[in-house]
Amino acid sequence: MFDRRTRSLSIAVLMLSCCLGAGVLAASDNPSEPKLTDEQMADFLLHAKVIKSKQTSKGVTSPWHLTLSDGTITHDAIFQPIDERANVKQFDDGHSEINFKDNYKFDIAGYQLAKMLGLDNMIPMYVERKWDGKTGAIGWWVPNVKFDEGQRLKEKVAAPNPDDWNHQMYKIRVFDQLIYDTDPNLTNVLITDDWKIWRIDFTRAFRVYKKLRNPEDITMCDKALLDKLKKLDEDEVLDATKGSLSKGEVKAVMARRDVIVDMVDKLVAEKGAANVLY
Repeated sequence: MFDRRTRSLSIAVLMLSCCLGAGVLAASDNPSEPKLTDEQMADFLLHAKVIKSKQTSKGVTSPWHLTLSDGTITHDAIFQPIDERANVKQFDDGHSEINFKDNYKFDIAGYQLAKMLGLDNMIPMYVERKWDGKTGAIGWWVPNVKFDEGQRLKEKVAAPNPDDWNHQMYKIRVFDQLIYDTDPNLTNVLITDDWKIWRIDFTRAFRVYKKLRNPEDITMCDKALLDKLKKLDEDEVLDATKGSLSKGEVKAVMARRDVIVDMVDKLVAEKGAANVLY
C-alpha cells in the first residue's frame, strides 16, 4: 500500500485515453488455471496444504505469498493477517485518521460485496484462514499478471483497446467509492497478459463516512452494475459480510450507494444516457 503521496486512481483514469516486467503478484508456476466452482475454490483456499511461503516486500503490510496444494491442484495465494487499530493514526506525510483500521476482514468483505455486484470477475476471492499461528484473509493469486497500474504508467504502455480499458476502470472507480478505500493505490490494480484488470487489497476500506471520498471519480457507469447497485439490499449485505463488517459499516456502504446512484441518475439527466452509461 502507498500513502497519500501516491497518485490516485482518478488521476490514472484521466490519463488512460491518452497514450499514455512482471508484477509482484505474478502468476503461479502452473500456466493453466484450474476450472473450479466458487465452492471448490473456497475449499481449496481453506484446506489445501501450504507447501511454500515467502513474505512479500510490497506495501506497508507485507503480505505472504503462499503456494498451496491439495495433492491434485497446486496454486498460489496471498495471505494477509493485518489487524491494526488506533484511535488516531498519524501518517508520515502529516495527515491523521481517527478510528483507524487496517484489517484483513475488509478483504473478505470486499470480495463478498463485489460478488453481489457482479464484479467478482475483477476482484479475486478472499476467505478467512488460520496459517502459521495467525488468522487472516487468504486470497486467490491472480494468474498471468503482466504488471500493476503503477508500473504500466511508469513504462508508458498504452492499453491496446482504450474503450474496453476505460470501461473496466470506470467499474473499479465506482467500486472504490462505494467501499471508501482510503488507500486505492496503483499497485493494487493488476493487469494480466490479456489486459484484464483485477483490483486487490481492501484492508483500509469500509470507513463509516456516508459521503464519497472522491465524488469526481463518478463520471460513467456500467449499466449492469448500476442496476445491481439499485437492487442492493442492506439485509443481504449484512448477511453476506457477517463477521467482516459491522452494522455501522454496512449502513455507510448503503448511504454511499445512494449517493452514487443519485449522481449517475443526475449525470444521465444532464448529459444523456449514451454519454454516461455503457
